[in-house]
Parts: sequence; structure tokens; C-alpha cells
Amino acid sequence: MTVTYSSKVANATFFGFHRLLFKWRGSIYKLLYREFIVFAVLYTAISLVYRLLLTGAQKRYFEKLSIYCDRYAEQIPVTFVLGFYVTLVVNRWWNQFVNLPWPDRLMFLISSSVQGGDEHGRMLRRTLMRYVNLTSLLIFRSVSTAVYKRFPTMDHVVEAGFMTADERKLFNHLKSPHLKYWVPFVWFGNLATKARNEGRIRDSVDLQSLMTEMNRFRSWCSLLFGYDWVGIPLVYTQVVTLAVYAFFFTCLIGRQFLDPSRGYAGHDLDLYVPIFTLLQFFFYAGWLKVAEQLINPFGEDDDDFETNWCIDRNLQVSLLAVDEMHMSLPKMKKDIYWDDSAARPPYTLAAADYCIPSFLGSTVQMG
Repeated sequence: MTVTYSSKVANATFFGFHRLLFKWRGSIYKLLYREFIVFAVLYTAISLVYRLLLTGAQKRYFEKLSIYCDRYAEQIPVTFVLGFYVTLVVNRWWNQFVNLPWPDRLMFLISSSVQGGDEHGRMLRRTLMRYVNLTSLLIFRSVSTAVYKRFPTMDHVVEAGFMTADERKLFNHLKSPHLKYWVPFVWFGNLATKARNEGRIRDSVDLQSLMTEMNRFRSWCSLLFGYDWVGIPLVYTQVVTLAVYAFFFTCLIGRQFLDPSRGYAGHDLDLYVPIFTLLQFFFYAGWLKVAEQLINPFGEDDDDFETNWCIDRNLQVSLLAVDEMHMSLPKMKKDIYWDDSAARPPYTLAAADYCIPSFLGSTVQMG
């Protein structure tokens, strides 16, 4: 389930973000604690071997190796490579979110354009809307593991009511090696044309509006399919991963505290615990984990998209809009400001501070 914390940061306060640091679900601690423990254990093991098990000559060789690793580790461009990669992943993640298929625009058009309060008119509107939801379900099945687990076969799609048994026979009869998510859209177009010929859709302008909006919805679906098909090039993901792990592998040796009596530059303290190296691991590896979680938001991570919720919401809301709410209007009455030319909604005591005079321009106070 997506972790929402917007209400916690609605206002900027002193240490306003500190409350977020103690959350576990969706946190960097939950993502990184295994790698962090492994890194700390390996560092400790190497330190103990250096301090307790190596002979004098072996210690001198290890110290030279440590200085060498520390000197050249910074030549690995971790910050540049990782920063650009995470930026690319976040932009890709956000574009996928803004292109999730929502049927709201179509359901408004279907409810207002497809006429008829009888059973046939009701069936037309519900069937058109069901084809729209069926298309989004087929797309989500192809890209989301959570949806596929919920609808692993077309039998489950039929049992859930998104497709009838006859429609499934027609769907299976169409032989194509490609994903057939577009088939319900063809049915949608054919049924809308039939409704126009029957006079259920009064003019061609309404039909064109329906088809235009249907094509917009299809574009959202195909875009999600495209994102699933063509990901960030594997070579770039490998480069970033290797850069991060190679950097911290050299840090296991290069960031060891050496014997202060040897007089090595920068090794005049022996603190045992590499605080800043651990922080650096936490930040860089955490950065990589952010990319790992966001690169495919249709999985089952804490912050992945709730695609099953989208399916449930879209079906319930869209059928409600085109069926029960079709031509359903509340009784019109005079509003409370009918005879008031200076309408102004009231403020509660808690919101009184937000009652401010209108802004008339910065030069008003100059006189």
C-alpha cells in the first residue's frame, strides 16, 4: 500500500520532518538494513583480522593496501553516475503515474451522450463502460504483478464480471501473437457506432467526442505497456550498481583505521567505528535503493502504485456514473446568496486567521 504522509508535512515547522524519520513502512531503514548490516559486519571482520591476526610484515602490507584503496576509491564517479540515474528513474516513475488510465472523462461523456432510460439504453451505457474497464484491466494484468496474481487467467476476468463468456470466446478466437488489450476498444467503437445509428447518440459530434476520448484512454494504456516493454537500458543499471558496490568494496579496506604509531597521513586517530563511512554507505546505497524501488512501480513494494485499488475504484465509480446517475438531478433551489450581491462564505474560529482583505496591487499603499 502506498505510504502517504502529506498531512504530516502540511505546515513547515521547527524539526518538521523529524516525525517522518521514525516511520518503518516505506522507509529507507526497511529497504537498506540488510545491506547495512552486511557492510558493517564485513568492515568489523577485516578490522579484527588486521588488529589481532596479522603479523608485523602482514600489517605493513595491509596498511599500504589500505592507503592505496583510499586514495583511488574517490576516482569512481559514484555521485555523478548515481545522481543522474536516480533523476532518470524518478522522472520515469512520475510519468507513469500521470499516465495511469482513469475512465472519468469517458464516463461523463457516456452518461450524457448515450440516451435512453429503458433497459436497452442502460445496457448500452454499462457495456461501453465495461469495455473501458476491461481494457485497463488487461493492461494492468500485463504490467503489474499484484493484478496478475489477482487475475491469473481469463477465467478470473470472466468470473469478476469484466467480460462475459461469449466475449471471451470471441476474444480467444482472435489469433494474434501480440497482446490483445486493444480488442475491447474495437468493441467499444463498434457499439458506439451502433448506438449512433439507433439514435441513442443524437449527433455525430457526440460520437466523435466519445471516440476522441476513447483514443486518449487507449494512449494511456499503450504508454504503460511501452514503459513496461522498453525500460532504462540494462547497461546503465549495471554501471550504476557496479560503481556503488565497487566503491564500498574498496572502502572496506581503504577506510580502515590504521595504527596511529606508524604516522600515516590522516591516520592519527583510531576510532574503531567508521562513522562517516557508514553514513556515506547509508546515503549512497540508500540512493541506489530508491532507484531500485521506483524503476518498476507496478510491483509489490511499499510505494508501488495500488493498481488493484485503481481497478476497484474505476469499475465502481464508472458504473455508478453511467447507470444510477444517468439523468439524475437534484431539485433546483435558490442558493443562500440569492439576494446577496457580496457573497462571502463564513469562516470557522479555527480558520479566522485566513480571513484577509483582497490584494489590490502593490502600488495601492503608495499614496
